[in-house]
Amino acid sequence: MGLLKSSHLEHEFVTCCDSNVSTKETRASLVIKEFFNKHRSSRVVLLLVVLLGTSMVIGDGILTPAMSVLSAVYGIQIMAPDLHENYTVAIACVILVGVFALQHCGTHRIGFLFSPILIAWLLCISGVGIYNIFHWNPDVVKALSPYYIYNFFIKTGTAGWSSLGGIVLCATGAEAMFADLGHFSELSVRIAFTGLVYPCLVLAYMGEAAYLSKNRGDLQSSFYKAVPDAIFLPVFIIATLATVVGSQAIISATFSIISQCRALNCFPRVKIVHTSNNIHGQIYIPEVNWVLMILCLAVVVGFRDTATIGNAYGLAVITVMLVTTLLMFLIISTVWNKHVFLAFLFVVIFGFVELSYFDACLAKLHKGGWFPLVVSAVVLSLMSIWHYGTIKKQAFELENKVSLDCLLRLGPCMGIARVPGVCLVYSHVTSGVPPMFAHFVTNFPAFHQILIFVSIQSLIVPKVPVSDRFHVSRIGPPELPLFRCVVRYGYKDIRDSYAFETQLIEKISEFLKRDLSSEQMVVIEQSLHGAKTRRSRELRFQCQESSEDVNELMEAEEAGVVYMIGHTCVISNEASCILKKFVINVVYGFLRRNSRSPAASLGIPHAALIEVGRVYRV
Repeated sequence: MGLLKSSHLEHEFVTCCDSNVSTKETRASLVIKEFFNKHRSSRVVLLLVVLLGTSMVIGDGILTPAMSVLSAVYGIQIMAPDLHENYTVAIACVILVGVFALQHCGTHRIGFLFSPILIAWLLCISGVGIYNIFHWNPDVVKALSPYYIYNFFIKTGTAGWSSLGGIVLCATGAEAMFADLGHFSELSVRIAFTGLVYPCLVLAYMGEAAYLSKNRGDLQSSFYKAVPDAIFLPVFIIATLATVVGSQAIISATFSIISQCRALNCFPRVKIVHTSNNIHGQIYIPEVNWVLMILCLAVVVGFRDTATIGNAYGLAVITVMLVTTLLMFLIISTVWNKHVFLAFLFVVIFGFVELSYFDACLAKLHKGGWFPLVVSAVVLSLMSIWHYGTIKKQAFELENKVSLDCLLRLGPCMGIARVPGVCLVYSHVTSGVPPMFAHFVTNFPAFHQILIFVSIQSLIVPKVPVSDRFHVSRIGPPELPLFRCVVRYGYKDIRDSYAFETQLIEKISEFLKRDLSSEQMVVIEQSLHGAKTRRSRELRFQCQESSEDVNELMEAEEAGVVYMIGHTCVISNEASCILKKFVINVVYGFLRRNSRSPAASLGIPHAALIEVGRVYRV
C-alpha cells in the first residue's frame, strides 16, 4: 500500500505468509500488479483511496457513540415531555465520558456482559416488532417482496431517491461488522448476523413501519412511541446498555485500524496498550481515546439533534462501504486470483446500490453531512503527510548509506577502538551501513565488541510466523563479529519489546551454532572421501572460530547491551517549493515532535540508549 516499491524477495515472503493469497496468478492479476509497479501515480491514488476509507472509519468512531447514546437517551423526553433538551444532552455526555474513561480497563473484564445485553436487546426489539405487526398492520409483511422496492420508487420518484439518505441508517453497523476480529472469529460473526441479528432487525423495522402506517404523526419518535407502555422502562434501560456496547465496538474498531495504520507507517507513533493477556486484538490507545471523546462530546453538544447527526453518520458509513467495494476489485482479482469478470460484476452490483445511497446522502451535505468530510479531510491529510515524510526519510537513508568496506578501511586510519558489550543499531537500511552509524563512528571512533544492525520491517500481511520473524546474516570479515538482523512483523503482530533482546541474542547464537554444525558436516564428508588433511584442518579451525564466536557473544551479552537509534530532524531542501517546506518543516515536523519517540515505541530502556542526532535534508 505504501509508495515505496517492495522487493521481489519481500513480495515472495508476503505471499508465503498470507494464507489468503493464491499462488496461481491469473493473467489479469499479473497485468494489474505490473500496472501498479510501473506507475507511481497509480500507487498514490490507491493509497489515498485506502486512507480515505480509513479516515471515514475514524469519523465513524466519533459519530457512532454520539448518535447511539443520544438516540437511546432521547427516550427520557418520551417519559417526561416537559424535560428540557439540555438535560438529555447532559445525560448523554455523562454516559459518553464514562464509556471513554473506562476504555483503559479493556473489554475482557466486562465483556461477558456484552453478549447477554445484545441478545436481550435483539430479542426485545424483535418481540416489540412482532407485537406491532399484529396489532397495527399485519399487511406490512408484504414489504419482504422486492416488488415493493420497485413500486416505491415508481410512486415517489425524486422524493423516494432523497429518502435513501435516511434509509441508509438502517444498514449502519454493517461497515464495521468484521472490525472486531480481535474479539470474535469470522465464523461466529457470520452465524450471529444471519441467524439472529438480521432476522431481529427485519422484524423490528417491519413493526415500526406497521406502527407508522397508523400513527404518521409520530415520525420523529417512532421507535419509543411504538413500545407498549407496560414495558417502556425495561426497553429504555436495555436500549441504553446496548448503545454503550455498540459504542464500545466501534471505539475498539477505531483503535484496531489506527494500530494497523501505524504498523504500515501511515499514522504517527502512538502508545498502544494491550488490555488482555490472552486476546492480542484487544488494545487501547490513550491519545486517540481522549481525542475521540472530545470530538464526540463536541458533536453531541454542537448538533444536539439525532436527525442532523444521522445525516453525518450516514455519509460516513456509506463512504466506507463504497471504498470497501472499490478495493474488493483488487482483492478478488489480485489476492484471490479470481476471474476479472467476477471482480467487475461484484463492483457493478454493489457499487450501483451504494452510489445511489451516496448520492442521496450528498444532498444532505448542508444538514450535517459536511462534518465527516471535514474530519476525514483533516485525518487524511495528517496520515498522508506522515507517510510522505516517513518515506522521504527512508529514501534519504538508502541513498546516503555507507558501504561496510569503506567503513572498515577507515578503521585503521581513525584508530577505532572496541569496547565490551553488544550494540544494537536500529535503522531501516537492510544493506550497507546506515548514515546515522557512519556519522557516529566518524565523530566517536569506537564501537562495541558485538555489533548488530537491526532493521524492523512491517509487512502487508496480518501475521508473520515466529519461525520466520528473524533473518540473521553475518556481514564483514569472519574475524569481526558484525551481524545484520531483519525482523519482520505483520500489521496485527504484537511486538514484545521486553523479550525482543533475549530472542535476538538467541537467534544469533543459533545462527552461529548452525554454521558450526554445517562446517563440521563438511569436515566429516571430506574425510570420508579422502580429502586432504590440510583442508580438514582449515575447516576444523573455522569450527573452532565459530565456537569462539558463540562464547564471545555470551560474554558480550553479560557485559551489557546498548541500543543505538537515530534522532533525526527531517527538513526540506532550500530549493524546495513553499508547499513542500510547509508539509515537511511545519506539519511533519509538528507530528514528529508530538508523536511517541522511537525509543519508547521499541521499549528501549533509557539507561542503555544512545541517540545519534542528524539533520536530513530531503
